[in-house]
Amino acid sequence: DLIVSVKKAFGEEEYEKQKNKITAGYEKEKQKHLDEISKSAEKLGFAVKSSNAGIYFLPVIDGEMISEEQYAQLPEERQQKIQENSKIVQAEASEMMKKVKAVEKEIKKRVERLEYEIGLFVVGNSIMDLKKKYSDHPEVVIYLEKMKEDILDNIKTLYEDEEDNEQSPMFPWGAKKREETIKKYRVNLFIDHAKQKGAPVIVDFNPSFYNIVGKVEYQNEMGNLVTDYMKIKPGLLHQANGGYLILQVEDLLKKPFAWDALKRSLKTREIEIENLREQQGNVVIASLKPQNIPLDCKVILVGGNYIYHVLYDNDEDFKKLFRIKVDFDVETEKNIKNIKLMAKFIRSFVDREETHHFDKYAVAEVIQYCSRVVSDQAKITTKYNEVAELLIEASAWSELSEDTLVKGEHVKKAITEKEYRSNLYEVKLDEMIDQDLLMIDTTEGKVGQINGLAVLDTGDHTFGKPVRITATTYMGRSGIINIEKEASMSGKIHNKGVQVLAGYLGHKYAQDMPLSLSCRISFEQNYSGIDGDSASSTELYAILSSLSEIPIKQSIAVTGSINQWGELQPIGGASFKIEGFFKLCKARGLTGTQGVIIPWQNAKELVLKDEVIEAVKSGKFHIYPIKTIDEGIEILTDVPAGRELKHGRYSEGTIHQRCIEKLKRFHKEHTRGAKQKVEEE
Repeated sequence: DLIVSVKKAFGEEEYEKQKNKITAGYEKEKQKHLDEISKSAEKLGFAVKSSNAGIYFLPVIDGEMISEEQYAQLPEERQQKIQENSKIVQAEASEMMKKVKAVEKEIKKRVERLEYEIGLFVVGNSIMDLKKKYSDHPEVVIYLEKMKEDILDNIKTLYEDEEDNEQSPMFPWGAKKREETIKKYRVNLFIDHAKQKGAPVIVDFNPSFYNIVGKVEYQNEMGNLVTDYMKIKPGLLHQANGGYLILQVEDLLKKPFAWDALKRSLKTREIEIENLREQQGNVVIASLKPQNIPLDCKVILVGGNYIYHVLYDNDEDFKKLFRIKVDFDVETEKNIKNIKLMAKFIRSFVDREETHHFDKYAVAEVIQYCSRVVSDQAKITTKYNEVAELLIEASAWSELSEDTLVKGEHVKKAITEKEYRSNLYEVKLDEMIDQDLLMIDTTEGKVGQINGLAVLDTGDHTFGKPVRITATTYMGRSGIINIEKEASMSGKIHNKGVQVLAGYLGHKYAQDMPLSLSCRISFEQNYSGIDGDSASSTELYAILSSLSEIPIKQSIAVTGSINQWGELQPIGGASFKIEGFFKLCKARGLTGTQGVIIPWQNAKELVLKDEVIEAVKSGKFHIYPIKTIDEGIEILTDVPAGRELKHGRYSEGTIHQRCIEKLKRFHKEHTRGAKQKVEEE
């Protein structure tokens, strides 16, 4: 707008009249001084010549100017006289030119003053409107005033013809003068909140150094890197200023210098745009140094507990800058409210992804899957990514089946196919069991041998598998020896579980006599190590079987942790363990005698596959939730555990009575052997 207004103002006749009037006076004054110098020169025998470079004097003889050759032929006395007169003329001319320059300077100032007054009238009105608009912002008003003065200083470039400022073909990199002038007055719209409703909330997954604090970009011009303030680009902190910035902490920590830049900005409460070369200690190139921008922003980091504690323990700034910690649970109660919310999530997913709608049976299967993910009947998962993956695949199976709705069978198909893609390791283990490479008995009974249950997690697939556990007991004082521990294949928790067994046996059988027992426990064909105490009850059953010499049914597998009083404690992965043993029994043929013993607390957590539930309903497979070791040993042997009588005795023919009789025999034989050894010595 100013270019149009200024060109119009300076193109008017009145401006030309005033300018011509000023310049005409200058020319008249200049000519006056030139006439004076010409007369003075003529008296001294010189003629005056003028050029773009200035004025110069030529000697005149007999009314004619002479050349250098003619001057050289003059007598020496005449030449000397001409030189003396030349000095006089030059001195007078110098004084006269000073007067001319002074007049020229004065005229120039008067022309500039005229241009300033005309420009001020045009520019001042436009700037005045802006100053009124931004009167509440003193810094903006100051800037506009400086901008006005700068425009007035460069007013010529705004009204001169475009042709006068064109680039020279010899210097193509030289920008037009007008463009260079106008560029100064452009506005780099850094952040635009014109359409923003409320505080800005910025979520980003690439928080690099430059993305966080902003950067100055460069342009290659004829091999040179050039920049200007229009190439200053904002960062995430600028975008979130006055609001919230949400970042994934893992993404942030992977980016060099990004974490330090974020902390520095939060500590100083200013955003400093700087060159990463300076941070790296490399050669620094000339660049702009933008003024720091005040920061008022809340930063939210999203990440796991592990990273939180690493930063909390090792970064002092982290404790000060991120004081509020919020944990999000991965599961929630399975009630009507949350089931409806999950159904709404499914509907919103369908609308967003434009997939087939889910019927009520499909929704029920999804809810069942959500409980299975957290292994609890009374809860559902809040890992919506996993749920979304299931919804996508179920919808795909619906389309392949050419159905208009996603049904329960499609959800089941999606779950089955997902397991199939990930269960190669499980299939290989099943093959090894089928070929008796991994020996697991599921018929008859064996003394000191029992089927335990383990859970394996390959990352994207979790499954249970049976494992043979054996125990041998004999006379001695070694106590319970964990073969896995001796082979450095046992974890701390498993070692603790074995020590709990020793506590149970001592409490149960060693109240009236020392425990004279050597026992070895082994997880057969275990080549990868073991940890956890979920097999402690299983190991105890094997020990009781070995001591009582009563066989254990191999058709029943066992899982559960115990305490020193023989009470069952809950374990993890109960559903997977049951399904693992069921799969083996089904492959060998369900007989109605097979089943799994679990702690009673785990019963409410079971989320089993339909085929397992149907087998239990029809009596082909059994699940025994128990509270004590005594309940379990009776199921495994069909022999009463035994009720404690007086003086540490138990009912005749019971498991405990047979165990204590063997332990007494061990003690008697051990005492006799020790006495005999003393007598021999």
